[in-house]
This record gives sequence, structure tokens and C-alpha cells, in this order.
Amino acid sequence: MKSYTIHLIRHAYTKGNLEGRYIGHTDESLCKEGIDQLNTMLKDYDYPKADVVFSSTLKRCIETAKIIYPDKNPIEMRGFDECDFGEFEGHTADELKKYEEFSDWLAGGEDAKPLNGESNSEFATRVCDCFIKTVDGLIKTGTQSAAI
Repeated sequence: MKSYTIHLIRHAYTKGNLEGRYIGHTDESLCKEGIDQLNTMLKDYDYPKADVVFSSTLKRCIETAKIIYPDKNPIEMRGFDECDFGEFEGHTADELKKYEEFSDWLAGGEDAKPLNGESNSEFATRVCDCFIKTVDGLIKTGTQSAAI
């Protein structure tokens, strides 16, 4: 049996991350602090080698992938994009705490969702379907290692 290695890597900081904002579909670039942190981590740690690199279609993810794997062109997969936070997009938890819908969403459950956003089950299904397609592609091409 053949084995496959898939490394999951989170993007570096954006301005919205530092401000504690929900920035799901907001297409922010990495901020200076995020790039600096990533460059420090590249000096201090060995990121895993990967035959192929996949990314969401969002700038912050593509930029992170290109910094970590400068010799690879990331394959952009919309299915890996962050959750659509709907009306909560761009706001902080402190700004949203007055809304009952925010508390309901934080309580969880597969049908919980931000106002006019993507439910937990919709998000999970989308990401899992994309992951399955990615694994199927690795198997079909014989590619044994990937970073997402």
C-alpha cells in the first residue's frame, strides 16, 4: 500500500487577524507582522518538503504558500477558502456580542451560521469535499506529498 503525506499549514497574520476580526471571505494580504513572523519561522524551523502545494484562492493563503514554497506555484482551490461569515464579516466578537444570532452561532451545531453566512455543515462539507478531491488527485497522479 502506498502512503501519502499531507501537511496542513495556516496562513500568516493579516491586519484583520491582529485586530481580532472575522475575515473569512475578506481577501486581505498578509501584513508586515505576518510576513516578518513567517520569515522568522522559516529561519528557525524546517517546513516540510512537498511535491505539490495547494491553497485557498485568498491572497493571504497564496502569499503564505509562495513565501514557504518559493519554487512551487500553489494550485488554488476555492473549496479551501475560509468560512463565509456573512454579516459578521469584518467585525470583532466585541462588536457582535449584542446580537442573538452571534451567540447562537458561537454555541455551535451543524446548522448554526452567521447571519446571511455559511452554516457549519455547509462549510465542513465544502472543505471536506475539496480535501477528498485533492487526495483523489494525489492518488491519480502518484504524488506522495503535499502542503495545503
